[in-house]
Amino acid sequence: MNKKTNEELMALVNKASAGDRKALETLVIDVQDIVFNLSLRMLGTFADAEDATQDILLKMITHLTSFRGDSSFTTWVFSIAVNHLRNYKKHMFAHYPLDLEYYGDDIENGKIQDVPDLTQNVEKDILAEELKMSCTNVMLQCLDTESRCIFILGTMFKIDSRLAGDLLQMTPEAYRKRLSRIRKKMADFLGQYCGEYGSGRCKCKDRVNYAIQNHRIDPSQLDYIGATEISLETMLDVKSAMEELDVLSQDFSFCKSYQSSERTKHLVQKLLDSKQFSIIQNS
Repeated sequence: MNKKTNEELMALVNKASAGDRKALETLVIDVQDIVFNLSLRMLGTFADAEDATQDILLKMITHLTSFRGDSSFTTWVFSIAVNHLRNYKKHMFAHYPLDLEYYGDDIENGKIQDVPDLTQNVEKDILAEELKMSCTNVMLQCLDTESRCIFILGTMFKIDSRLAGDLLQMTPEAYRKRLSRIRKKMADFLGQYCGEYGSGRCKCKDRVNYAIQNHRIDPSQLDYIGATEISLETMLDVKSAMEELDVLSQDFSFCKSYQSSERTKHLVQKLLDSKQFSIIQNS
């Protein structure tokens, strides 16, 4: 994201609303990564995040004229994204819900030793890294939607409690209390079961074949390994564009950020080139 003043952003919004394609593309490019990362954490898979990102960016485009500059543009888009994702029912985990008890039981009792080699000649270390990133992201799906949103806003994006409270329609105090409880719940789970981030016995390298058998990772499609990680400096620029940081924020090392996938970029470009976009421009 390139830093822009409020005046520059309002000028871009006004141009985009008037049908300036270049201005609109600039706005889309500036926010697509933050929308994609929020979607990925809320929904759990790259495919679902890609679809939701397209939906959210379309909402942003069709509601541009309602942006008045009362907040930063990033905050405004983030609000659209949060509201969309809290009610999103089309993703895989909406149909196959998880909870921490099920996840813990699978770690303790999954018969990983009975599974043959399914690595398809892909290095096990690479598959273990893919599983680690997938597992810690899927673990978020063990939380109910609101708890997941609270955790992601406070832990990954480090959103100020006042802004987060506004987004979730609760007081800053209520948000901070819930965030603290959810963080402890997640940290306790990691400490008990995870051998990568805690003292548990679960090691990603030992569970690679079991994960492949259960369709948790696919050696032929390594989404996390293939994604380009966003630098910490870039993410800090995004956060600073959204308001003051919350002093309660802490670093969970599994919360990496990624550039929008190539499929997402292709879908967005396809949207901008479509007849649908022309209708939006002229509406």
